[in-house]
Amino acid sequence: MATDPRLARDPRRINTPPQPPPPPPPPQDLHQQRPPSRYDGADGYSQPPNQSRDDESFKLKFCTVCASNQNRSMEAHLRLSLASYPVISFGTGSLVRLPGPSITQPNVYPFNSTSYDTMYTELNGKDPRLYRANGLLTMLERNRSVKFGPERWQDWAIGKPRLDHRDDRGSAGVEGGVVDVVITCEERCWDAVVDNLIEREGKLNRPVHVINVDIKDNHEEALVGGKAILELADMLNATAQEERNRSGGEWRNGAGGGGGSSFDDRVPDVIAAWQEKWPTLPALWTLAWF
Repeated sequence: MATDPRLARDPRRINTPPQPPPPPPPPQDLHQQRPPSRYDGADGYSQPPNQSRDDESFKLKFCTVCASNQNRSMEAHLRLSLASYPVISFGTGSLVRLPGPSITQPNVYPFNSTSYDTMYTELNGKDPRLYRANGLLTMLERNRSVKFGPERWQDWAIGKPRLDHRDDRGSAGVEGGVVDVVITCEERCWDAVVDNLIEREGKLNRPVHVINVDIKDNHEEALVGGKAILELADMLNATAQEERNRSGGEWRNGAGGGGGSSFDDRVPDVIAAWQEKWPTLPALWTLAWF
């Protein structure tokens, strides 16, 4: 077939050489990398501009609690630790229970001695397709990047140094075995924590705020609840910092003594303001004692 020679001079038909590929992005700082899990929520965990929690010298100490120390408390634990808060987490159940092939066949593990890695390996060996599809393997991938394994609230020796948990995320600051705020993720867990603290009789004479943020036990709601808990933690910490600055460093003004407890008095108002932003996550609160 003949070709019009004028078309050879048409600039639209001139073959341009392929452009070289763009250079690779610079390597990330290893300290800023996050565990490879969809529950890590890379978008939600990024720090707001012009806000650096790492530079703040004062941090409230937190504890997160759910039934099995697997989903809701661990999502909140990870978020708080990534925000540089000292944090530990527990479950209140008698055993760790994870969904199995049917509702009558859960996977059951003891607290305190079974690692998240052991659970991951076992479930991945049983039925990787099932446990990847229902999110358990991804959840356990996240969990084993946070700490060794699930811990039971009732077995926690409050006030005893946690020297064997130095590798846990958020462990810096809670080595002494006490916290300022306990956040539970279900009302029955809040009841169990409060009842247990009453049984312990507050021998340390140290006040602790016990707050419940009611979160449904599924992976999607845990992500939302984790974000809400982080915002509550920021509001509480900012209030404590205000009182600390106002009083020259003592944010509780000798709580437990005769000097009053200005931060403790303001906590209900902080929770009320937070609840307006998160009306679908009902909250409960009480002041208890370690």
